[in-house]
Amino acid sequence: METKSSMEVRLKQRAVIEFLVAEGCEPKEIHARLKNVYGDETIDISNVRRWVVNAKKVNSGSLKISDLSRSGRPKTAVTDGNVQKIDDLIHENRRITQHKIAHIVDISKERVNHIISNELEYRKICARWVPRMLTDEMKKKRLDMCKEILTTFHY
Repeated sequence: METKSSMEVRLKQRAVIEFLVAEGCEPKEIHARLKNVYGDETIDISNVRRWVVNAKKVNSGSLKISDLSRSGRPKTAVTDGNVQKIDDLIHENRRITQHKIAHIVDISKERVNHIISNELEYRKICARWVPRMLTDEMKKKRLDMCKEILTTFHY
């Protein structure tokens, strides 16, 4: 996914391409001039050619340089509701698998992993989900869990 600054650079380059087409420059010359100004962030020559064709087709000044909205599936897996559902499921059963969570919440296992690891900041310790940032109460629970694990495995 592109960052906001790289998107802004691409939009600026598209505006420059439209301007240089109006001056009558060829795609190779436009690309070379863009390369001098933007360096490694310059769009490739094929995109320059595509934008030159678009700029020539449309009357000068009416070409939209921003991307049009795209159809497709919206990004809805990482919502506050799903994060809360997953957190509740983990609190109910700390040994629940990502596969079961994905099936219950009806999102992909990859998104479940993202929510658990990045949004909730949990990590797996001996097959239990444990929060990374622990309060004093959580530290006591962690100590109790560790003692339980030690007794379970006879250490």
